[in-house]
Amino acid sequence: MRHLLKLAAVSGLLLFASPASAQISFGITIGQPPPPRAYRVAPRPGPEFAWVEGYWYPQGKHYRWHDGYWTRAPFPGAYWVEPYYLGGRYFSGYWEDGVRRREHDHRWDRGRDRDGRRDERRDERRDDRRDRRR
Repeated sequence: MRHLLKLAAVSGLLLFASPASAQISFGITIGQPPPPRAYRVAPRPGPEFAWVEGYWYPQGKHYRWHDGYWTRAPFPGAYWVEPYYLGGRYFSGYWEDGVRRREHDHRWDRGRDRDGRRDERRDERRDDRRDRRR
């Protein structure tokens, strides 16, 4: 009788329990980046230039090294926040001033105009368009 009551209780729980849902997810991890490389830092080209330290960034299934370089900040007061790896995730570097934030774009690094003038010209064109609409 006691076994019958236990069986009835377990059966009741199974009948009234909601069906379990399963979730499967896949992710690709490439692990932590290697230690930074050693390289020579060129002299600062001018007082308005900021140094962006060299770093590893994920590209496909591996990390790619990006040497450090001098550049102008994309907007006044901006400072470079270095990329970092934390808790199995990679966080890209970016420019910010506490109010605005501009994500880093590696295409800009490879460009011939990474001194910031292209961004300044784009910002000037955008300001001109805004002024014309007013």
